[in-house]
Amino acid sequence: MHIDEALTKRRSARAFRPDPVSRELMEEILQMASKSPSGTNIQPWKIHVVAGEVRARLEREVLAHRETDPADSGAEFPRTGKRKEPYTSRMRTLGKAMYGLIGIPKGDKEAGWRQWGRNYRFFDAPVGLILTIDKDLDAMSFVDVGMFAMAIMLAAKARGLDTCAQGAWNNYWTVTRRVLNVPDEEYIIFGISLGYADDSHPVNTLVAEREPLESFATFHGF
Repeated sequence: MHIDEALTKRRSARAFRPDPVSRELMEEILQMASKSPSGTNIQPWKIHVVAGEVRARLEREVLAHRETDPADSGAEFPRTGKRKEPYTSRMRTLGKAMYGLIGIPKGDKEAGWRQWGRNYRFFDAPVGLILTIDKDLDAMSFVDVGMFAMAIMLAAKARGLDTCAQGAWNNYWTVTRRVLNVPDEEYIIFGISLGYADDSHPVNTLVAEREPLESFATFHGF
C-alpha cells in the first residue's frame, strides 16, 4: 500500500471483529514503527502489547474500578492549558456525529457512560497497546512517542488492520500499572486498539472532517 493510500484510508475504528492478530504480525508492525525518528535518536517509546487473557483481565479490572471509583481518573503526567476555539468545536462536532450514528441522544448520560466504557474494552479489538514513557524525559519526547504511534497505525493499515488511538487509557492508570507491572518510573500516556474493523457497525462509517490547508499552513519564501 502506498503511503498516501495508507494515510487516506486510516481511520479511528471503534468496533472490531474478533479475528485474532498473531504475535508475528505484531512484531513485524512494531519493527517497522521502530524506524520512526526521535530527537537525537533517543527512541523514548515503550509499549505493552496485550492480548488473550491478559487483555481480558485488564479490561475487567479497569471497568470494575471505573464503576466503583469513577472519580479516580485523569492523566498522571502533567497537563497544562485548556482547549479553546476552534478546537472545542471540532471535538464537539466529532462527538455529535459519532453519538448520532450509534443512536445516543444528547443528554443521555447513562448511555454515554456505557459507550465511553468501550474504550476500556479496546472497542473489542483483539490487541491493545499501552504506550509509556520515562517520567524524567521532557515534552519533546512525547512528540517522539506520537510519531512512533502514527507509524504503528500506518504500518497496521498497510497490512489490512485498523486502529484507534485512545487518550482514555491515561485515565485509571493505577489499575493499568498494576495489571501490566508498569514501573513507577514511567507514565502511562495513551493506548491503541488494533485489529480488523467491523465494517458492518454504524460507528465505523464516521469520517472525521479535516480542516482545509489554508486554515493551518503558513508558507514563507515561496
